[in-house]
Amino acid sequence: MILSDDFISEIKEKNDISEIISEYVDIQRKGRNMMGLCPFHAERTASLCVYPANGSFYCFGCGVGGDVITFLRLIEHYDYIEAVKYLAERVGMSVEVSEEENLTYKKKLLIYEINRETAKFYYKCLIGKSGIKAREYLSLRGVNNNMIKRFGLGYSPNDRYSLIDYLKKRGYNVKDIMLSNLAFTSRSKKEIDRFSGRLMFPIIDVRGNVIAFGARSLSGEKPKYINTSDTLVFKKSSNLFALNFAVKSGKQNLILTEGYMDVVALHQAGFKNAVATLGTALTPFQAKLISRNVEEVILSYDADEAGQKASERAIKILKDNGLRVKIISMPNCKDPDEYLRSQGKNGAFKFSSLIEKSKNDIEFKLENLKSLCDISTSEGKIKYLTESAKILSRCKSTIEREVYALTISSEIGVSKEIISIQINKYIKQNQKNSLFKEFKNIEKSTCAFNDDINKEKRNNLRAALAEENLLSCVINNPGLANTIFSKVDENYFVTEFNKKIFICLKDIKSKGRKLDISTISSYEFSVKEVGRITKIICSYNSYMGQDEYINENISILRQEKEKNRFQNINNISETEIQNYIKKLNKS
Repeated sequence: MILSDDFISEIKEKNDISEIISEYVDIQRKGRNMMGLCPFHAERTASLCVYPANGSFYCFGCGVGGDVITFLRLIEHYDYIEAVKYLAERVGMSVEVSEEENLTYKKKLLIYEINRETAKFYYKCLIGKSGIKAREYLSLRGVNNNMIKRFGLGYSPNDRYSLIDYLKKRGYNVKDIMLSNLAFTSRSKKEIDRFSGRLMFPIIDVRGNVIAFGARSLSGEKPKYINTSDTLVFKKSSNLFALNFAVKSGKQNLILTEGYMDVVALHQAGFKNAVATLGTALTPFQAKLISRNVEEVILSYDADEAGQKASERAIKILKDNGLRVKIISMPNCKDPDEYLRSQGKNGAFKFSSLIEKSKNDIEFKLENLKSLCDISTSEGKIKYLTESAKILSRCKSTIEREVYALTISSEIGVSKEIISIQINKYIKQNQKNSLFKEFKNIEKSTCAFNDDINKEKRNNLRAALAEENLLSCVINNPGLANTIFSKVDENYFVTEFNKKIFICLKDIKSKGRKLDISTISSYEFSVKEVGRITKIICSYNSYMGQDEYINENISILRQEKEKNRFQNINNISETEIQNYIKKLNKS
């Protein structure tokens, strides 16, 4: 290894894990450890535990875990070398790695470079002769030159070879251009540009790197919008268009839209905190990204039926990630771009008024529900009352429920007390459902029902638990490692995943390296697997280091190994079976 254990240990010592994690998550001290809401899945009860003593973290909700390097890899989508370099630079240390270890990092830098050069090419095409049609389109949509420059808008020529030829002349090979997803191989086995005849929108991350492109058809070609597919530097589900500008706007909220043109129009009108999803419905990853920057989101989705349904889905995802949500209503207009243009010079002022009048998520849901119910009829009133009670039963605030219940009471002429009874009925039902769900999750976790990391654990639960106990003892008590290694070897392990960890630990010990999660994660383990190993490490208690406990678990492994030999009776002699029966009768 080029990166020595001492070097990694020094980086971890100088970068306190609780300090790093607190930059992304609000963590509170609980005894010797710290707890907070996990940034990797939606939750309302803190299940992320940070262990400052050994420099690790683990989420008891989703199972992610590791050291400070793993945390950065997960939350920033860094590879191993990028995370180490970031931490080293943070404390004034330098990193030197081999070509092999640096390959992925260099590939990422190359993709950034190719994307930046491509953005320049598209921009030149837009302002040149070939971009007349694209410029006419932008003019028709009211986009001025300042916005074209601000967003680096461009045009991809109809010629399917223009970009490839341009990049090749600048020394980039076709293989790397394809790695950037800017080209692909056609049926005729020729490499051609991925985008052609389209208006181009560079997608830029918060560090200023061009990571991908969105492309709008100008000829009516379907689909209307296409995006760069996932690459080493880009994941569509984890990024937002114009977030690089929005985080610098100084605003405490974001305006979330569905389209690139909506964002451009809003920025031109002075709303520099507008962002958009990248051609897909809002994802939990995007919501997590938003929650790291602001506490409130103003939804400005399309006013059509699809847009309203998308708003409903987005509200839940945003709320689950601890964000306040408000929803803008745009009368007689489909989207923010159309609304701003329809209002002419007063567009910005009018849109500001819409923001001021925006409804919270409860008001939005109740209004949508009311539009679907004819409350002039008994049947409509019953439906409205029943469904609104379900909505209000999910409100955390008693005061909030009371206020809305009073409003509904005056709307449909039913006493507030009756509405409150219905709300409380659903609250109890929700609590029961929640407890049942928690019970089922614990039940599945206990029996390893959905274990996708150690898939053999479910059918070998006793052996797997004993394996994990011994692994935890080795890592937490390196002084006992040789004792355990002398009494049991990898052939006693029933599950392949735990066997892989055991072999790794033996190798680490034989090389005199440090037995910790950082050293282990430098071996061939995925981020998910590192999380499971962290859980095994954190399950340790002082009594587990006692000889009696260790011998008991070794005994279990020997019993399970012997028991497994008899699973296939055809491979066992009659004498062996008789001897095994005698042993069982004595025990």
